[in-house]
Amino acid sequence: MKAAVLYGVKDLRVEDVQVPIVEAGEVLVRVGAATTCGTDLKIFQRGYVEKVISLPAIFGHEWSGEVIEVGDGSEWPRVGMRVRAGNSAPCLRCVMCQRGKYNLCEHMIWLWGAYAEYIKVPARMVLVNMQEIPGHVSFEEAAIAEPLACVLHGVEEAGVKLGDTVAIIGAGPIGLLHLLVAKKMGVEKAIIIDLVEERLAYARKLGADETVNGGEGDVAERVHQLTAGYGADVVIEAIGLPSTWKEALKLVKKGGTVLEFGGCPPGTEVNIDAGMLHYGETTVLGTFHATPLHFRKALNLISSRAIDVRPLVTGRKKLEEINEVFETLSTTKSAIKIAINP
Repeated sequence: MKAAVLYGVKDLRVEDVQVPIVEAGEVLVRVGAATTCGTDLKIFQRGYVEKVISLPAIFGHEWSGEVIEVGDGSEWPRVGMRVRAGNSAPCLRCVMCQRGKYNLCEHMIWLWGAYAEYIKVPARMVLVNMQEIPGHVSFEEAAIAEPLACVLHGVEEAGVKLGDTVAIIGAGPIGLLHLLVAKKMGVEKAIIIDLVEERLAYARKLGADETVNGGEGDVAERVHQLTAGYGADVVIEAIGLPSTWKEALKLVKKGGTVLEFGGCPPGTEVNIDAGMLHYGETTVLGTFHATPLHFRKALNLISSRAIDVRPLVTGRKKLEEINEVFETLSTTKSAIKIAINP
């Protein structure tokens, strides 16, 4: 089969590789669509996250497709079924899992390999993190359940509530998913901050109440003007840079919450004003990945169109064009998500 194999930083090659052999409990799926993700771009550009992916490896982790082979002993799914699976599966036994922190499982297994004609799903993942896709949902939509699941986890942990004012730094795919979820939850005002005017315009189309260009003036001053001088109830950083992590801390009101959602490289340090935490009772937290329940919730929201993810796909390419895709994502900020059809 054809597959895009990542060997190192910006070294992604489309090669002929053997179709995976299915063993007991495993499932082989013909990939219907694989969507690009900010995490993919970070790994492509930076080459970290060693605990999640070991190179060389077939790249990509947001996908859906059709089951074409089922291993011995499996009663579900059936051949021909349209499915999606999370790119992770917790063990359900470790200390973290026993506390319900399935996203922090100490023995998590990860699945990469979406940028290929076929992908093999491990038995544990079939059991705990695979769902059937309803017939009216496209493969592209189902693939976006992965990042939406992560966003749902973040929004829940940050305690976004009806009537809140939410400021979101970043109008990329993750920031826009945060916007869609926040609007669905009934926030009073959603403010999007970005440097790219095309993305801010896109955010307005998706329901942003206010947009702020981060390259034009003082962002914190503008956000405080838009919130009667108080700041936002919840600030969500959706980029993953030390500078924007620091910026997020300037936008929150007393008693508010800052969710540092975007991941910085390991070892990055960001200074925090102790007075803001103590005297302002500000909550600052990060969230990582999602649980199997969040994946199920995400697919349900997509299936019901309560969250319409279709506008996020701004381009479609063949597998052979994968390097062009990542070049586009690196240089053309107007691109949101690109669907790869192997």
